[in-house]
Amino acid sequence: MSLKDQITEDMKTAMRAKDAARLLTIRGLLAACKQREVDERITLDDAAVVAIVDKLVKQRKDSITQFIAGNRPDLADKESAELLVLEGYLPQRLNADAIAAEVAAVVAELASELGRAAGPGDMGKVMAAVKTRLAGKAEMGLVSAAVKKVLTP
Repeated sequence: MSLKDQITEDMKTAMRAKDAARLLTIRGLLAACKQREVDERITLDDAAVVAIVDKLVKQRKDSITQFIAGNRPDLADKESAELLVLEGYLPQRLNADAIAAEVAAVVAELASELGRAAGPGDMGKVMAAVKTRLAGKAEMGLVSAAVKKVLTP
């Protein structure tokens, strides 16, 4: 069963259980998926759905930060509840050690391709390679920090 099918089944389950908050979040996720399919005239695979979920998770985290700063705990709680639902659709996140290992492997591959040691100027190439390898498995802020750490002399 694809991730999109699982999300649809979860929506049906939330409807039957009359879980309005969960249903609203899942409908928003499905709407974002459908919008991307219509805009790009494609059928989303699991990786693309995970990318959309990851984007929505990031939006929720930013919203929570803003609501807390604006002294709106009610809205922050609502966003936190949505965040928990969305995070359920993400694959298991890698820890910092696993991210560092993946980044080191990508840097080593890139260095062998270039015929020289990778430096700070290769940040874009390394991030592009790491992003495809770790899409949905790691938070990109942590990945970027790990890449900077490896590339800086």
